[in-house]
Amino acid sequence: MSADRAGPAQVLVIEDEAPIRQLLRTTLEAEGYIVHEAAGAREGETLAGNRRIDLFLVDLGLPDGDGTALIRRLRVWTQRPVIVLSARSMESQKVEALDAGADDFVAKPFGVAELHARLRVALRHAAQTSQGGDARLVLGPVLIDLAAKTVLRSGERVRLTATQWRLLEVLARHAGRVVTARQLLREVWGPAHAEQSHYLRIYVRQLRQKLELEPSKPQFLITETGIGYRLLVEAAPPPGD
Repeated sequence: MSADRAGPAQVLVIEDEAPIRQLLRTTLEAEGYIVHEAAGAREGETLAGNRRIDLFLVDLGLPDGDGTALIRRLRVWTQRPVIVLSARSMESQKVEALDAGADDFVAKPFGVAELHARLRVALRHAAQTSQGGDARLVLGPVLIDLAAKTVLRSGERVRLTATQWRLLEVLARHAGRVVTARQLLREVWGPAHAEQSHYLRIYVRQLRQKLELEPSKPQFLITETGIGYRLLVEAAPPPGD
């Protein structure tokens, strides 16, 4: 569990099903988190405005409002991680929630171990962002240095085109999180290309050829089917190693 000088991480669970709230409280408190609960959107917003919340767990189907709309309102004033918990299975709904500002999406029913792992990734990413970001990322034998704009594979320089680098940089700055195809297209190619997903497939394939040990079985640049991509990274060595 992530903690800082202010104490254990505080999680706000916004979920209308009491048994799920109880499960989350029990398992998260066992991991050392401080847990706050809300049964609806209005109560959740009130708690969020009166507590130091480090991470939000938000159900999409709330009795007094849509969870996606709630995420948009939260994003007006906070960049703390938001993980969606929902039984909604349509890919378009997942994409909408992620585009609204969610960091990740966990489908119900969910495994507790997987959920806890997602929380740790989200909190670690938030901590890195608040400290100016982790400039060095490791993908097996590959070292990405965002500050120097270089990629090394087994110590050898990997040559990337400008577009390949922009795509990798966006994924790296959201390491561990799902980035929707629409967001990648907007950030790399611009708003006019937001629907042209064939660009993305071509360049992801090119990056895998340069970064993955087995491009046909990627370990690091992962496809989230119908949604987008996720870059999985390892802990980076300290500078100078």
